[in-house]
Amino acid sequence: MGLSEIDRTLLERCLARKPRAWEDFVDRFMGLVMHVVQHSSQARSIRLTPEDRDDLCAEVFLSLVKDNFAILRHFRGQSSLATYLTVVARRIVVKELLQRRPAARLGDGGGRRPSAAVEPHAEPALQIENREEVERLLEELPESEARIVRMHHLEGRSYQEISRALGVPENSIGPVLSRARMKMRRAGANLSTG
Repeated sequence: MGLSEIDRTLLERCLARKPRAWEDFVDRFMGLVMHVVQHSSQARSIRLTPEDRDDLCAEVFLSLVKDNFAILRHFRGQSSLATYLTVVARRIVVKELLQRRPAARLGDGGGRRPSAAVEPHAEPALQIENREEVERLLEELPESEARIVRMHHLEGRSYQEISRALGVPENSIGPVLSRARMKMRRAGANLSTG
């Protein structure tokens, strides 16, 4: 789904710095950002105080206004604004969580493997900032692999959650992600040289 007319107007008002535009933007997307904060922390077994949640939400909105709305200006409108903001917010929140809690690898003992985003050696090829680019790269993968990559890297789901949702063995998800990473890296290299 592409950009709705309501969101297009709201975005244009923000970028033009119209009166009350930013307040309307925050009102519209606060719930979404709060959900991303909650989900990202739960997926990594990190407990947040209400103050932590407020700080992380504020960090997302501060990042959006930084450098004259640079992040919003990069939005190309090929997805919904909510989808774009979810990806952006998740990236900001995960980065903040890792900086605040270097020991973010707290396991819940339930067989959950820490998310790849928590690993200090997370591969730069997977830290793709632009959802449109990610979607193009995902098109190179078989649908079964693309679904697992989306759930793990874009939705922040654990291996256990993916296993339950897709009905695949939990121990098969790591190898699928590794193969998909190799294919995406090759596809990414081809895009950058082509």
